[in-house]
Amino acid sequence: MSNSYFAFKQFVVHHDRCAMKVGTDGVLLGAWTDVEKATRVLDIGTGTGLIALMLAQRSKAKVTAVEIDKDACAQAMDNVRLSPWKERIEVIQTDVRTYRPERLFDCIVANPPYFVNSLKSPDEQRSVARHTGTLSFRELLQSVANLITNDGMFSVVLPFEALNEFWSTAMEFRLCPSRQTTVFSKPNTSAKRVLLELKPQICSCKVNRLVIEEELHVFSDDFKNLTRDFYQKV
Repeated sequence: MSNSYFAFKQFVVHHDRCAMKVGTDGVLLGAWTDVEKATRVLDIGTGTGLIALMLAQRSKAKVTAVEIDKDACAQAMDNVRLSPWKERIEVIQTDVRTYRPERLFDCIVANPPYFVNSLKSPDEQRSVARHTGTLSFRELLQSVANLITNDGMFSVVLPFEALNEFWSTAMEFRLCPSRQTTVFSKPNTSAKRVLLELKPQICSCKVNRLVIEEELHVFSDDFKNLTRDFYQKV
């Protein structure tokens, strides 16, 4: 049986009440997102609260984490309450499609549901967390367009095969890709994930790549440099 929690260097994430456990996708997004100038951060579909906690560690920003699932929201609240940044993170149970805060956000992140064509899990909670039947790419991007400031940034992690669909849909909402990191599990393998940053303005896109492991259980220098403030054994 897997552990009911995951211990990082500065905080612990309990995930026994969440459909989606702590995973590499969330850690990559939390470490990669640009929060250098962020003042108000929104984490869409926070789940355990992992990304909200990572961005609080990396910035001085006020972080709002929204989650539609009652149990996951409660667990995220508990994880935040036990963290060093509980005064700067607010967890709200709500549907981002109807969420209307008083102020917009200059940094938005999402590790969204994305198994569009895969078989749904018999576990309904897990299915909601991982399938676009609940929150489609279009609905996510519409929500981002409604909630982002004119000079804000939206960062997301996706399966590589979903990149073209997501990119073209984003352009419909005038969200322009500004940074892209293609993620490979190992050298000479096909791309697994993509980290994508978008802005509500015309911009050029900087593209690079990240290899997680040079060989089995040997992390690349790039991966270690990106995640060393979080993973205890990197």
